[in-house]
Amino acid sequence: MSFSNKVRQEICRSINDKDKRFACLYGMLLFCRTLSPEHICFQSESAVSAKVFSGLFSSIFRVKPECQNSVRRSGTVMYTYEIRDSRLTEEIFQKYRLGKDVRTIDPEIVATNSLGVFTAGVFLACGSVNDPEKEYHLEFAVPQEQLASELALLLKDIGVTVGRVIRRGQHIIYIKGSESIEDTLTFMGAQQCTLDLMNVKIYKDVRNKANRIANCDAANIDKVVNAAMRQIEDIRLIEGAGAFETLSDDLKEVAMLRLENRDMSLQEIGESLSEPISRSGVSHRFKRIARIAEGIRTGSVKNER
Repeated sequence: MSFSNKVRQEICRSINDKDKRFACLYGMLLFCRTLSPEHICFQSESAVSAKVFSGLFSSIFRVKPECQNSVRRSGTVMYTYEIRDSRLTEEIFQKYRLGKDVRTIDPEIVATNSLGVFTAGVFLACGSVNDPEKEYHLEFAVPQEQLASELALLLKDIGVTVGRVIRRGQHIIYIKGSESIEDTLTFMGAQQCTLDLMNVKIYKDVRNKANRIANCDAANIDKVVNAAMRQIEDIRLIEGAGAFETLSDDLKEVAMLRLENRDMSLQEIGESLSEPISRSGVSHRFKRIARIAEGIRTGSVKNER
């Protein structure tokens, strides 16, 4: 089941009294595809949303709307409820104080009943949310510009950051930030889905941190290996030039340890010496060996005893 449908199902379980049913259906009607005194059309690709619409409408208007199903080329099913009975549409417009020309949110209706459940109805009518495993994205595809502006303002009033764009003639109100999506889901009554999203985010954060640590460790290993290879190259060069025996005892000791232990860190070499020294002390000795090797390469050998 998609994450969107999980949200829809949880919303359904929260619509448990008369006021909430009234507010939720208001959101679904106000944001449906077609809304006029002559014709009301509610469409959804979600069987959950279709079932909620039918149940709420039957409960409030005592009429069971007829559903028409059509299969699209993509294989998805479109659920369509059309209401053309003038007496019924007039009753709907009067009960919800709907405007005949311009759709607008009636603040008195949503305040009296439930603003959160009204928003849930809007989501059931035209909302969707991506699987948080893939992307943090929630959106509403709103049919009219003024309605989109009012929805954006409503969401901003509860502290949610939204964006707007027009896509295929529809006004899209979208939310990208995970925290804003969590706030929206909670506001609509989908608290368990909020927790699911938070768990996914925690898992992602832990996984990303583990990857960063692993990458850092790998980079450090590469640095140690590359440094060791340069040190061994310098030591072999000194040996090949017959200058190894001219090194001081402290340089010979670190050189022999490096040749015998290519994977040792500077710290480990320092701890393995006959008289242990710090990592920086070992680094200083290898720098002296490097200067001797460079002198051999350039023909200007200096005494580093």
